[in-house]
Amino acid sequence: MPTPDITAAAAGDWTLGDLTVRRIGFGAMRLTATADGSPSDRDRAVAVLRRARELGVDHVDTAAFYFSPLRSANELINRALAPYPDDLVISAKVGPGRDPSGEWLPLARPDQLRGQVEENLRQLGRDHLDVVNLRQAGLESVAEHFGALAELREAGLVRHLGLSNVRAEHLDQARAIAPVVCVQNQYGLHLRRSEVLLRRCGELGIAFVPFFAITGSGRESGGVSDDPTVAAIAREHGVTPAQVRLAWTLHQGPHVLAIPGTGDPAHLEQNVAAGALRLTPADLDRLG
Repeated sequence: MPTPDITAAAAGDWTLGDLTVRRIGFGAMRLTATADGSPSDRDRAVAVLRRARELGVDHVDTAAFYFSPLRSANELINRALAPYPDDLVISAKVGPGRDPSGEWLPLARPDQLRGQVEENLRQLGRDHLDVVNLRQAGLESVAEHFGALAELREAGLVRHLGLSNVRAEHLDQARAIAPVVCVQNQYGLHLRRSEVLLRRCGELGIAFVPFFAITGSGRESGGVSDDPTVAAIAREHGVTPAQVRLAWTLHQGPHVLAIPGTGDPAHLEQNVAAGALRLTPADLDRLG
């Protein structure tokens, strides 16, 4: 179990453009529903967000399409954290969308991205977004979509831009238009398809922000949630397997951030404490 004096500061810092954030952040996707899909408890979700701040978390990742039948991640963030402190960085994703019934919509056209940014602003109660990530789906080129977001950056609605679910060529296309401060891709101990892109981001000084870094149930598990090596190292350090996987991710480079999400206060504290877990070279060899 984490000790009370461990905060997100133990993981160290990195930058998103001119913004400095702790390398352990918080992903809001899991706030809106429980594991069985039923709506989350509003007060508990608000308490988790406020506890994250108490533990020094200063980077929250969200999206307007993070909602369940009765809960919206952005609304919960607004209720829990507004008025927003100056050191809190909120990043949002655009590109995908969902109608009010929750059905997924096709990838937004470039001319629709402003409406998605403004919807995030309305829900969060802000006049600008610190970071907006373009999450692409099936595009050969992200240039037109990223160019539309670059215009919103020039207009002051967005401070910095990032990418999500991309390939190396997408990063090059975007960087030719405007600075890219982060890349969010699926990546973890047993999900390493983005290894080359992670290294490329390190060379460029761009934050790499993996999602599904902690393998769990369902589609994120990859069938490895009970990996014996992970379990053994967890026992040796007196931590959970999820903490080992999260710490392993952070060991992949100083530019690697983490945004684990949870609606459980105990899991939140474990996630934050994972930022203080230092795996040995022998541990890393066994995992690698």
